[in-house]
Amino acid sequence: MALSIRLSRGGSKKRPYYRIVVADARSPRDGRFIEKIGTYNPLLAKDSDERIKLDGDRAKHWLGVGAQPTDRVARFLDAAGIRERAARNNPKKAEPGEKVKERAEERAEKLKAAEEAAAEAKAAPAEGSNEEAEAVIAAEVEAATEEPTPEAEKVAEATAEETPASE
Repeated sequence: MALSIRLSRGGSKKRPYYRIVVADARSPRDGRFIEKIGTYNPLLAKDSDERIKLDGDRAKHWLGVGAQPTDRVARFLDAAGIRERAARNNPKKAEPGEKVKERAEERAEKLKAAEEAAAEAKAAPAEGSNEEAEAVIAAEVEAATEEPTPEAEKVAEATAEETPASE
């Protein structure tokens, strides 16, 4: 029989209260269990002594018999100094998603194109004063580096929907 040390939920809707139980791995989450070895009340403050109550001797006994704790219970056991929990590593956690990467590439392309246009404008003498050409170039570079705000995107979508299609 495979034993697990896990949480069994109690309490009412949106007011959770858990019992830390030893149960057969095949039994339902809130169903039959072998022994209750503690409680967990997530609504209490993290520094409260009443938040997690655990019978350490019984937990050691069941671990010695071969019971496997769930991830959350393993954290409790590690905090109580009963069983060491190995640190986990998720290197892709902070990696941005595909769409964010695509937007960054598009922004980089726009900036590069604006810088190339600025270099061409400086290389070739412009008609009129140089100040006007530099102002136009600066405006292009600024427009390429600005990100459209969500409000601006909504306004653009709304105006696109309102304007009738040309026939």
